[in-house]
Amino acid sequence: MSNQEMSELKVGDIVKAEVRTGQYAGEIVELYGPRAVVKVLAVLKHPEQGDLHHPYNPDVAMFHERRALSYTEKTTVLLRDLKRYSEAIPDYKESLCAAAAAEIEQLDRLRRWSAQSLELMQQLQKEYQSIKN
Repeated sequence: MSNQEMSELKVGDIVKAEVRTGQYAGEIVELYGPRAVVKVLAVLKHPEQGDLHHPYNPDVAMFHERRALSYTEKTTVLLRDLKRYSEAIPDYKESLCAAAAAEIEQLDRLRRWSAQSLELMQQLQKEYQSIKN
């Protein structure tokens, strides 16, 4: 969103908000400085699990559970992380369940990719060890 578009945002606008690794549809309830307070109305993308500073690393000191923000929960968002949202706002519970299902599907694909990659790399490692100099 351009600076002009950000300055045109007003209380009551419906926006898509990026909050950490999640995305939400919500309503701006307050504007102050470079931030807005957004009331969550739907979940568009479920937050990722684990340590934000070490993504995809299961061996961190604390592997965080990240819950989606609750219905009508208010959160502070930088204006740069807001975009106008013009689609129909889905039902919160349905959007929450759909976002969780999409995240599970993505993680399952990543798990299957990782397993196939590991198997191929182990085969390659065996081949590499048999190479004569």
